Amino acid sequence: MSTPRTSTAGAVRTWLCAAVLAALTAALARTFTSGVTLYHLRALHHLYVLDGVLFALAVFLLRRVPPRHTAALVLVGAVAVALTGLLAPPRTSDDAYRYLWDGHVQAAGISPYSYAPTDPALAPLRAADPALFPVGSSCWGWDLHRAGPVCTHLNRPTVHTIYPPVAEVWFLGLYEAGRLTGGHGVRTAQVGGAALAVATSVALLLVLRRNRLPLHRAALWAWCPGVAIWAVNDAHVDTLGVLLAVCGLAAAAHPRRTAAGVLLGAAVATKLIPVLVLPGALAGVLRRRPSWRDALVPVVAGLTFLLCYLPYVLASGPAVLGYLPGYLKEEGYDQGTRFGLLNLLGLPQQYLPVLVAAVLLAAVLLVLRNGDPARPWRGALTVTGTALFLAAPGYPWYGLLVVGLVALDGDWEWLALPAAAEVMIVLGRELQQQAYAGALCVVLAGAALRALARTADLGAALSAPAVPQPAPWPAPQPAPVPAATAPAPSPIRTGSFR
Repeated sequence: MSTPRTSTAGAVRTWLCAAVLAALTAALARTFTSGVTLYHLRALHHLYVLDGVLFALAVFLLRRVPPRHTAALVLVGAVAVALTGLLAPPRTSDDAYRYLWDGHVQAAGISPYSYAPTDPALAPLRAADPALFPVGSSCWGWDLHRAGPVCTHLNRPTVHTIYPPVAEVWFLGLYEAGRLTGGHGVRTAQVGGAALAVATSVALLLVLRRNRLPLHRAALWAWCPGVAIWAVNDAHVDTLGVLLAVCGLAAAAHPRRTAAGVLLGAAVATKLIPVLVLPGALAGVLRRRPSWRDALVPVVAGLTFLLCYLPYVLASGPAVLGYLPGYLKEEGYDQGTRFGLLNLLGLPQQYLPVLVAAVLLAAVLLVLRNGDPARPWRGALTVTGTALFLAAPGYPWYGLLVVGLVALDGDWEWLALPAAAEVMIVLGRELQQQAYAGALCVVLAGAALRALARTADLGAALSAPAVPQPAPWPAPQPAPVPAATAPAPSPIRTGSFR
């Protein structure tokens, strides 16, 4: 039973955490309403730093909040942080415009993989969508692009879409929701992103509670400034993949292999990056004798992935690959020119993809051999984080999956990984190596500190004096038999038996 003094202390800690959370919300609101756009983000670096400091302080204070208040505070903060992303149009990405266009194309009964947005076959749809294809002589703005006579908010308007099928279903839903509710343009996508961000916070709380893990970890996602920026304001579909991956890993932990396979397959069919969490769902499988049940997760995930693609393959054939090959070439991954950290080794560029594959395979085998099947998100974080460090992408929203896995596992130092990509967005892509090298140092330092803490705990446990045990009570002795009632001794017989 808590005393009045402890109750007062708990209330003070709760209100202090809430005050810092309110300050974080105000700082994020100022960040989004500053009017700064993608190509002038250097003016925002001080606000980003303030957002990060307040986020770290709020999460630290949440650890001291009484457990009965933690879940409610996390959810209130999740809603408040998500709402800040709705205060302005997208500031750092124009991908959401492509989402709405793909939804419009599907609503017209056309596969989004069949035509590029500027294809003459889609001219009637472009004319019917002035919000995405503004008409007039002026085509100026950070999120406007000219492709011949066409002016559009869509980036890469001359190439086919790149997004997998579950993402395309989400885009169709966004378009229909906007049409039915009278929503205007990209705001519909942002509201959808806010709904996904809050739903992921709820899912994290449920998974943490079921696995008897600290609920305050969910705030690492729910209150993260990056979630407000990338998931809500920019409305990236990666958030849907994170939600499905979190639910899939939760199913794998218990284990519900079929459900895990369906959810993880759908996550991969949303954004290909969640394929990296599959080894986590099979953590430790090489440490025991594998059974046919272990194959359910990858087999069901693969079948789900293929079934999601099937309707679009029937409609568009090989065009479902979209711009993916061109994107990999554009980003330089086919020749190894974008592997920032590995370039520090001075190896020939053509060898870097092979080295990437070898390192990633080693990480997968490590998880399959030594991973904890009761904590599949730990192995998923190891493989996903390794892959992103190797690829060193310049898009921080690729790290949304890392943020979700960090919220499950609690290793906060991995948040430096998406932060490195945000540094590239704000200060310039030429800082790729410095940003990711700094993030790697943070992750290694965090791992070293955790190892030292575990060693210190073990040493303290081994050096602790033995607790004296109370002497056992003497065993009860049987009562002596009275002589008067003792049986007479049997007479001794001699001779042979008859």
